[in-house]
Amino acid sequence: MIIALIAGVALYYLQVYAYYAEVPADQAVVELVSLTSGEAEPIAFDNFRGIDSNSSPLRYRACYDMPASLAMLTETYEIVDGAEPRVAPGWFDCFDAKQIGADLEAGVAVGFIGQKDVKYGIDRIVAVYPDGRAYAWHQINACGEVVFDGNPAPEGCPTPPESTR
Repeated sequence: MIIALIAGVALYYLQVYAYYAEVPADQAVVELVSLTSGEAEPIAFDNFRGIDSNSSPLRYRACYDMPASLAMLTETYEIVDGAEPRVAPGWFDCFDAKQIGADLEAGVAVGFIGQKDVKYGIDRIVAVYPDGRAYAWHQINACGEVVFDGNPAPEGCPTPPESTR
């Protein structure tokens, strides 16, 4: 019984705490994909808090403020449909995936592509609110969904690296 308890505590710790590292604000880069160039462009931000992990490209989460108006952002950067925030560990309390998801569905926040193919098949998504609050996470894109299921990359997708085939 004691061994099972120790194993359970260790497993919990490894899943919730061990693999995450804080992203230092001075090393953070916030980008959005331009409607005109199709490339990610740096954008101003304040009050950055972020976490990431080497164990999975999907563990990235960030919270920050953007001084640019939502109207300017929607006219300049690529909006994404179907943005679904991923739940963050409870201790990363600035990121509430359920609330962000509900706000995206209700049109209270707008989802943008922050960067395409951060790693093959994974995009960075940024939800922005009218008051400037912004939240970012990584999400599997259409190419990744197909390739990660073991199928060949669909037409229009980049060639996947050997490690995903």
